[in-house]
Amino acid sequence: MSKRNSVAADELDDVSKTIIEQLQQDGRRSYATIGRAVGLSEAAVRQRVQKLLESGVMQIVAVTNPLELGFPRQAMVGIKVEGPLEPVAEQLEAYDEVDYVVIVAGAFDLLVEVVCESDEHLLDILSHRIRTIDGVTATETFMYLSLRKQTYSWGVR
Repeated sequence: MSKRNSVAADELDDVSKTIIEQLQQDGRRSYATIGRAVGLSEAAVRQRVQKLLESGVMQIVAVTNPLELGFPRQAMVGIKVEGPLEPVAEQLEAYDEVDYVVIVAGAFDLLVEVVCESDEHLLDILSHRIRTIDGVTATETFMYLSLRKQTYSWGVR
């Protein structure tokens, strides 16, 4: 979720927050069912959901376990950068294998999650793409052995 027309959480009313929570519980929940929960018509819920999607507040996707879908190598890569972080982050965002990019404070400047078809694929991404980006000074790779929990149902505040 990058820099689209983002809407701060404090700008969301209680109805929009409840719609988000309903979809976090079940992304296939019908607009009619959500409407009953929030006191709106199906059409009004559809409009609200569209606005939330367009503003970048949320996405509706199928959450999968890549390890079970032909991508047996998944890893988090910690990246140290010299100079501005944003240009490096933007380049990483463009890679299909990268599904998560976050600027952090601490031992690393960026954390990047990659999903790969093999160890060779991971090595190629590290050696020929990530480490060749201008400004990247070091990487550390944390290979996933087992995905134990992945959830997106933390609600809204």
